[in-house]
Amino acid sequence: MHKISSFTGQARHGWEKMAPMGFGVSRPQASPQDYTTAPPSAKRPLPGASMNPNPGAPGHLVNLSFNVPFHSNLPGPDREDVLYSSTGAFQRWTHPEGAADDTPTHALPVHTRNVENLRSLCKQISEGSGERLHATVTSSKPKPVPGMQRGPLTALVTNVCVSGEAEVVHKVRAKILSETPITLRREIIDIDREIVFPKGQEGARVDILNHVDDIADKTKADIFLLEAKSRRKDSESASFNTALEKSMDKRLQIHVHGDMESSENAKTRLLIMIDQILQRQVDTIRLELSLHSLLSGRHRKNVKQIESGTGTAIYFPPMFPTVFGYVAPGSMPLRGRDEIIITGESMDNILQAKKRLHDLVLTTKTFVKDVQITTSKVDYILLDRLDKIRRIIEANGSYVLLPPLGNHSGVLRVQATDILNVERTVREIMGLAGQFYSASWWVTHPDPSQRQPTPSDIRAMLPDICINSGAEITFEKLNFHINGSDDSVKAAMSIINTLPFVKKAQSTLRVKVELANEHKEFVSGKKNGKINKIMSQSNVQIVFDGFNEYNFYIDVRGAQYEATKNGLDLVELEMPASISFHVPDQYHKRIIGIGGQHIQRIMKKYSVFVKFSNAMDRGGVGKDDDDIKVDNVICRTPARNADNLELVKQEIMDMVEKDDAEFVSEHVPVDRLYHRELITHMPEIEELEKKWNCKVTFPGTEQASDMITVSGPEYQVPQAVDEFLGMVPGTHDIEFPTSDELSAYLHSNEFRHEQLQKLKDQYVVEATIHETKPERQGDKDVMVQRLVLSYTRNNAGGLKDAIDFLLLPFLSRGLEVNDVKGAIPRPKSDSFEDNMPFFESKLLQRAEPPVSESPTRSTFGEEASSRSIFDKLRKPSSMASFSSFMDRRRKNGSNSPASLFMHASSNASKASLVSMESRDSGYRNPWNDSGVELDHEGPNGHATAGAASSSHHGNGWGSFSATTSRPNTSSNSLSGAFDNNFPFGANGNASTSSLNTPMIPGLGMVNGAGMPGTPAVVVGDATPRYDAKAHDADSAVLNGDVSLLTPVTPATAAGAESTPVLPVETSTSTTSSTSGYPAPIAPPN
Repeated sequence: MHKISSFTGQARHGWEKMAPMGFGVSRPQASPQDYTTAPPSAKRPLPGASMNPNPGAPGHLVNLSFNVPFHSNLPGPDREDVLYSSTGAFQRWTHPEGAADDTPTHALPVHTRNVENLRSLCKQISEGSGERLHATVTSSKPKPVPGMQRGPLTALVTNVCVSGEAEVVHKVRAKILSETPITLRREIIDIDREIVFPKGQEGARVDILNHVDDIADKTKADIFLLEAKSRRKDSESASFNTALEKSMDKRLQIHVHGDMESSENAKTRLLIMIDQILQRQVDTIRLELSLHSLLSGRHRKNVKQIESGTGTAIYFPPMFPTVFGYVAPGSMPLRGRDEIIITGESMDNILQAKKRLHDLVLTTKTFVKDVQITTSKVDYILLDRLDKIRRIIEANGSYVLLPPLGNHSGVLRVQATDILNVERTVREIMGLAGQFYSASWWVTHPDPSQRQPTPSDIRAMLPDICINSGAEITFEKLNFHINGSDDSVKAAMSIINTLPFVKKAQSTLRVKVELANEHKEFVSGKKNGKINKIMSQSNVQIVFDGFNEYNFYIDVRGAQYEATKNGLDLVELEMPASISFHVPDQYHKRIIGIGGQHIQRIMKKYSVFVKFSNAMDRGGVGKDDDDIKVDNVICRTPARNADNLELVKQEIMDMVEKDDAEFVSEHVPVDRLYHRELITHMPEIEELEKKWNCKVTFPGTEQASDMITVSGPEYQVPQAVDEFLGMVPGTHDIEFPTSDELSAYLHSNEFRHEQLQKLKDQYVVEATIHETKPERQGDKDVMVQRLVLSYTRNNAGGLKDAIDFLLLPFLSRGLEVNDVKGAIPRPKSDSFEDNMPFFESKLLQRAEPPVSESPTRSTFGEEASSRSIFDKLRKPSSMASFSSFMDRRRKNGSNSPASLFMHASSNASKASLVSMESRDSGYRNPWNDSGVELDHEGPNGHATAGAASSSHHGNGWGSFSATTSRPNTSSNSLSGAFDNNFPFGANGNASTSSLNTPMIPGLGMVNGAGMPGTPAVVVGDATPRYDAKAHDADSAVLNGDVSLLTPVTPATAAGAESTPVLPVETSTSTTSSTSGYPAPIAPPN
């Protein structure tokens, strides 16, 4: 969500340095010192200088203690689930044989080895400095700090304490952070079992395993092939209460463990390998890295349009390759940092995609702005908020050039396609800086009766403070300088206050808080009334100190810890807590009222300031279509009054029609390979978006995520999801031992007309009969019959009843219910029906024996006198059917939210009731938000430890006119420095030769089809889409057509296999160098 804090019109300052630049004009090059010095317009030294964690003059001895952010709580795979692992990976990521079950994660060999390597590095630095430096490593678990609320303290924290001259100490810190794998993470890719284990072949394909080994060897990532979730011992807990689509649980998982750059490289290579096995061609194009997110557009809109129009998949490289300096020893760069990989059905499609990317480059104007940021906070933003910055960039279609970790540069460069998006990006990043504090504690008059700390005491004391608080501390001449998140700085100060030599001495304390300039009057009050009151109450001094055009510092100074703490707490309570949300512009006048009377009443009632902005304020009508959904109402109040924010929002939303109610987002799991099929139906999806006022967002191709996000008004989203799932096919397999009687019935006209036709009409499910096959069961051979049910995912809720209806005649002909593989068990929550025979009420439905009768009757009309109304309506498996029927009976009766949800998809309504924005920001002070939930597991369940890719050489902010940054479409762009090759696929579907390995002939061709053992057909057209408009809801109830009454519950769609099979490319494709493409793409001179 966009926070709309005063970006109306152009920025007040700084735009004299900016001008729109086409690519025919050379971009003004920044001088090298721009990144380390203040802009020449600065009239005085920037306050940021005093925030630098290097407070001493050159030559002064300082002690610096900082935590090394090893992700030592990153677990490895379960031993039983591993089908294959790359060389040495299994030993590194699993506990040794005989280890206790409760062995902590940080005891894994890979984590203990990282700590040992750090110890040896620090020992080497200490010995090589000739006693001028001391670097020690301490590892322990943090203890709870009294009065501080923190999460579970289970992870091991590793701390480094360095003593020596100030300048050298900070260079050592940068060296340690750049030579340590601090960005360990796990990437997950789902892959169909048939690709790795072809039908009719024993074991896995050797060529695939060899290629995976090759990728692991070149990237130094650890790669595991894991068993499918549905086959694991913990399969019940592996899915969301078994509600995830069962077909997805059948796919194998590839886990890639490694640092940021290694895991990104390996993941992309594995995705390309899967594409090549599916007979897709591969080629690359090189464009300047800083243009990638600009060309992608907001929320990757432009790229999805290109992929839709050309049938290609576009893989962008990592966004921040130069931020982390660590490079795994022995790894090879498998792609250029500005290299985009494109896969498609044919080289013609790829060339079309390249041309459209080239056209985007020619029409893109860029605006650039350099922004000063507090130097000590840059590293915390890189380590803790990189995922947030990536989301800001994707939401605004901008790019941020970040300085390398530990570089102590205080300049960020922001680039976007228009001024408004530059401003939005800068303001949101400046908001992140406000989540970090810095503090100083000067011991001015030590108590002579107290023993002063010796150097060895200091080296023991500082790590203890850092580990337990999470802050970074510099100590010199009895002065502490503390930097970190708001909570960690306050925790460190409370620990320092308990030290004996500090407690009895006279001290001066100072805490600096950063806040946006627009909130200055909000915090100070009229004539500084609020601040004067705080100063008199808590005996502190508060100074407002300007920093840059966006932020200022609130400087809280005191002589005692308790007074300073109270003063800081009171200042925090006066800082703004805000909530922003979207209300369509046409409602603004109604909500504001004549002369503002409505909104004034609300503001006085809750003591909350409310501001509206319309399309003109946001940059004019006709801007990007996404601006329609941007947050245009902001409510702001002091943090002490934050509880009222949600009440104000609710009162405002009560004046809005339900069709435009609060905007929410919902994640819909769809097999990632089927996204390509869906993207080709963009016109239908756009119609769906207009119909339900919703937005469908696909994940980036390189993310390999299954989750598609549908966002819109909370009452419309479930219906949009339901219609969207009508475009997604699903299948379910049933197997049972057959007999002569069953076989005869299966092929009879009675079965075809009575069962199959009714199954299609009533449940919108089609059944296909496959050939019988012999199978050994116990000590006898039996013939097994296989039926495949096809449906669309919006009808998955009725799958259980459809299966019961289909199996009913077989059960009456001697089939045992326990012999059926693929039958969906009844949910445990229905067990109350066993007690129903004891209640002879005519209102309650009697439970019939499950074998003698299906839960769903084939006809509605018979036995009307003896069966209750509930029986007539209990189709196909949900009480929602009855509710929606009653709701239609009183069409204009109820306006309750529940009535509008009844005929929506049941798998959609859970998340829709909660506004993510209000949940995250309503009841806490966002300025005291060190716990911003950045390491949410992604929609696909990936626990990401960070979000950028690291490397050892930089990427400059070069001009697009240089020949080195031309977009090169030739396949030769892979040669040279990057031995970048794609070995998989038959018919030469890679654009260059393999990773120094000979081409494997016929690879990817099993049984002559694009996927092993599967006919080369496009899945998705087997089941006709059910057209809800064709049937009136009331006639659906009367005529037995229950498609309108069927809720979607993915829990019942067990075993559905909706993975598409891409058609085989039969013609031999040529590489782009011989394709007849006119010339390499380059901007005009």
